[in-house]
Amino acid sequence: MPTLYLETTIPSYLVARPSRDVIVLGHQEVTRDWWATARSEYDLYVSQLVLDEISAGDPGMAAARQSLVQNLPLLNLTDAVEALALEYAQELPIPQKALTDAYHLAFAVAYEIDYLLTWNCAHLANGTIRLKLQRLNTLRGRHLPVIVTPEELMPESDT
Repeated sequence: MPTLYLETTIPSYLVARPSRDVIVLGHQEVTRDWWATARSEYDLYVSQLVLDEISAGDPGMAAARQSLVQNLPLLNLTDAVEALALEYAQELPIPQKALTDAYHLAFAVAYEIDYLLTWNCAHLANGTIRLKLQRLNTLRGRHLPVIVTPEELMPESDT
């Protein structure tokens, strides 16, 4: 089965109250549809970083996010992940304030995960970053995860 790193935005969108922003609301609905229909097609993984991020904020919402991922395998922070994250922070257009995004990429690369699933289109599911990551990882002979949104992994329909 393909492997999938579940980035923080996914459990966040799954339990969030419906947004008034029509685009975000659409993303929430697609995420819920993907979770209901497609997640069983993947071996899902998270990192301690994801657990830390979903534990922040409103205690009730945090508990709901945590319950979604509580039985998922946890990827450990290794020296290889740390080194990759620091390299990505320097080489990719990821601002220092978003250093955690470089870590999400590093987990997916170091553990050779097939997909990194996210709604973070600023620093992860972003064409500019994907292209630079592809070039960098190809140059260095590294694995390249497919960085996607839930919409891109919806089951094929017969229509």
